[in-house]
Amino acid sequence: MQFGVLGPLAVTTDAGEPVVVPGTKVRALLADLLTSRNQVVSADRLIDDLWGDDAPANPAGALQVRVSQLRRALNDAEPGAREMIESRPPGYLLRASAIDADRFAELARCTDVERLTEALALWRGEAYADVGAAEFVRAEATRLAEQRLTVHERLAEARVLRGEHDLVAADLAELVARHPLREGLRAVQLRALYAAGRQSEALDSYAELRDRLAEELGLDPGPELVALHRRILEQDAGLSAPPKAAIIRNSLPAQLDELVGRAEALAELRALLPRQRLVTLVGPGGVGKTRLATETARTQSFPDGVHLVELAPLPAGDPRVAEQVLGALDTRETAGTSMSAADRLAAALRHRHLLLVLDNCEHVIEPVADLVAGLLREAPGVRVLATSREPLGLTGELLWEVPPLSVPQDGDLDAVRRSAAARLFAARAAAQQRGFRLDSQTAPVVAQLCRRLDGLPLALELAATRVRALGVRGVVDRLDDRFRLLTTQQRDLPPRQRTLTAVIGWSWDLLDEADRVVLARLAVFSDGCTPEAAERVCQTDLDALARLVDRSLVVLDDSGSAPRYRLLESVAAFCLDRLTDSDDVRARHAGYYTELAERTDPQLRGADQQRWLALLDAETANLRTALVHGGGLRLAIALSWYWYLRGRLTEARRALAVPGDPAQEAGAAAWRVGFALLQGDPIVPAELRAALAGDPDGRAAWFAANAVIEHSDLALAAELLPTAAADPWTEAAVLASRAKIAHATGDQAALESAATRSAALFARIGDRWGRLQATEWVGGLADMRGEHERAAALHREGLRWAEELALWPQVCTELSWLAWLAVQTRDYAQGRELAERAYQLAMEQAMPSALVFAEMSLGLAARRDGKLDVAVTHLTRLAERGRGETQPALYLPLILVELGYAVEQGGDPDAALALHIEAFEAAEAMAIPRDAVSTLEGMASAVRSPEVAARLLGAAAAARLAVQAPAAPAERDDTDRVTERVLAALGRERFDALVAEGAKLSPGEARARL
Repeated sequence: MQFGVLGPLAVTTDAGEPVVVPGTKVRALLADLLTSRNQVVSADRLIDDLWGDDAPANPAGALQVRVSQLRRALNDAEPGAREMIESRPPGYLLRASAIDADRFAELARCTDVERLTEALALWRGEAYADVGAAEFVRAEATRLAEQRLTVHERLAEARVLRGEHDLVAADLAELVARHPLREGLRAVQLRALYAAGRQSEALDSYAELRDRLAEELGLDPGPELVALHRRILEQDAGLSAPPKAAIIRNSLPAQLDELVGRAEALAELRALLPRQRLVTLVGPGGVGKTRLATETARTQSFPDGVHLVELAPLPAGDPRVAEQVLGALDTRETAGTSMSAADRLAAALRHRHLLLVLDNCEHVIEPVADLVAGLLREAPGVRVLATSREPLGLTGELLWEVPPLSVPQDGDLDAVRRSAAARLFAARAAAQQRGFRLDSQTAPVVAQLCRRLDGLPLALELAATRVRALGVRGVVDRLDDRFRLLTTQQRDLPPRQRTLTAVIGWSWDLLDEADRVVLARLAVFSDGCTPEAAERVCQTDLDALARLVDRSLVVLDDSGSAPRYRLLESVAAFCLDRLTDSDDVRARHAGYYTELAERTDPQLRGADQQRWLALLDAETANLRTALVHGGGLRLAIALSWYWYLRGRLTEARRALAVPGDPAQEAGAAAWRVGFALLQGDPIVPAELRAALAGDPDGRAAWFAANAVIEHSDLALAAELLPTAAADPWTEAAVLASRAKIAHATGDQAALESAATRSAALFARIGDRWGRLQATEWVGGLADMRGEHERAAALHREGLRWAEELALWPQVCTELSWLAWLAVQTRDYAQGRELAERAYQLAMEQAMPSALVFAEMSLGLAARRDGKLDVAVTHLTRLAERGRGETQPALYLPLILVELGYAVEQGGDPDAALALHIEAFEAAEAMAIPRDAVSTLEGMASAVRSPEVAARLLGAAAAARLAVQAPAAPAERDDTDRVTERVLAALGRERFDALVAEGAKLSPGEARARL
């Protein structure tokens, strides 16, 4: 879906079809969401923006109607597009990746005339033209208008540099008239007029600006404009239009293909060079330093030109750098044969104004540094742009690290197309194979390729040469043998760039032996490491690590909470082949991370839980590597609780399956059983009891017993839960489990006692995960008592905590609770939306119980919203699953009742009655009186006799009072519907008498009278 705001609001499908967004308020809502796209906008702000002081009686409901209308309009045009608008507390979020304002911003960062022209062509009028008067878009529209003017200025400057001064002078006349006080625009106009030979007009334009500033603002022109005016008066030759061939003199090679993905870098460097005398582009081999330097230099204009000096042909350490520069400049000026090459170069350049591009300095770093230091002192008009794998180390040097190209994080086609790495690969692959296309079929494979090659441009280009013979999938499948794969016979590339091995080997060969050992040892880490880990495992110090960072072989990532050293995947693969003491290094690696996991495990149950979770998250890849290379069962046990919190059940089971010594086997037994039960394996009581007996502190025993609840065997779970907790945390966890059992059986007193005590204990400990568990059942109690607003508030807070901690299983649970509560309070659209999010997350997490809860809400929302076919599909699947358990699932009565209602509303009361009777019998067998009440109301809806129906309604009403379970609003809709029908058949007096008669019956007696 494409959105346009650079003019009247416009929406089109990806196929280019216009989308009609109906109604002024709906269009205003879309505009509001677009100004904060991909961010949550609170409902309160949206209401205030749309209605201000004239809000409707039910503003939240009115907003929800507008949101629904907007979703429907998008979805009607492109199925699935409704998901672009997410309900996200405290409001809504619009996911928009294709919007003309973002494309404009991307193009506006470019420097070439064509791209800037393309940027301005996106405008169709004033930004947000049809809602521009609204306060909520005013700031965004003003910002975009300012950007538009800036692009006009930059385009005019670029065209003047290109010699189009006559046309620019004409084109700017109208723009200057509309913005007469904008000095930047006026400066470009003055230069264009003067270069076009219209000096008097340039002076008149300056005088007009000076007078207007004085009259309207009481100001004088800025110093830059004053200086330009003086230069015009002095007829400065530098302002005259140079001959076409002399605009840029240089010795740069011609551009053979497009530079992809470096627009922002080019813009930044283009602005830096006039201010900095020495800029060094640093980065690993193959990252594209040379190409970026040459394209940056191509945009510069110096009186004595821009000159590229290739230093790669020099042998390592060769001192003849000055001779190489003299040769590139074709300089033969000498002041005497006894002068050194460096002195001759300094003398030749002392009064020159030029840019030197010194390419590939790393292997001659010392002589380059000496030469550049001398030039900076003795030739003030010389600027240097160097490329190197390490800094020159000079005063005044500005280091500019060239990063790899951005890689797509997933295989979504839009995300891949936005990735610079994927665009480069696609462009080069298409040049090799005419039929290659980046589409929904190739996008996931290209995304994988880009990630595996770290976004290195040279590696991507080498890979593209293999597409014609192997296809993209074939290239990816062979990346484990990348050094044989990534070669090229392209004859115009230097030998050091024809193979990936040569690119990395060039840097490896420049290291001394001690640094090579450290670099090879660093390759055992997966996804980087902390400085402490590097020192311990590699047996090195920070000085050696710093040298490797300086040489661009190790990347220092300081973006997280702690710095990490990383190797690009290709560098790591190269180094692993050269690791001579692999066994010892891997043993130290496994030992380090096993100790880290054991030290962290207790912290995951305390107040600093979030920080320690983040620490293990950052080390996930290293922990997996350590499991394989020596950590074994000891490490798996230490990580079990972390895996559970993160929902990685399959990973936990796989790691815990490895054998260990007797003590480790005993410690792992309860964890193994618990994870198996959570993933749906059947209960084997003898095996379960034996496993729990071997747990030393009771935590793993609680974990396994708690998992039994998911199998609906409440009696066994209650029996197995530890009775004498070894510590407050285990006591709190056991209480949360007992609260869960009490909720299932409807024991409100036990539920309230256990949940509140658990919440208090977890709050004292500071364990936010534990507080989530306890609060879930405090909210469940509120739901049972009909306190739906309080329950929703508790679960919204729980959702926020779970998202902050990235506890995705609990996020799924909280979403399902909120979906359930939305359905109970008749907000079916919200219920479906929340349940769909929960269902998707439960699928990703492979959590059977969470999947059931989410699908239950989907089925209930569909049935109560009249979508019977959808409801029957969901409910039938759940009913079959619940019946197929070894022991009937706790949710089965509720599902059967809902399915019964759906069948009855679909016109088959006999089949519905059978389902309600089955539900009653299941509820009675599981001793869940609350569910038995619902079955009586369901029977009343399906039974053919109005007299029997009235008695069943009476028995149900009395039972609800007895179990203190008032009907939710949505449940009342069903009983009201049945009541109206039976009342119409019997009349008020007869109906009331039969209801009173039914109220004297127990649920069992009422069922028996059917």
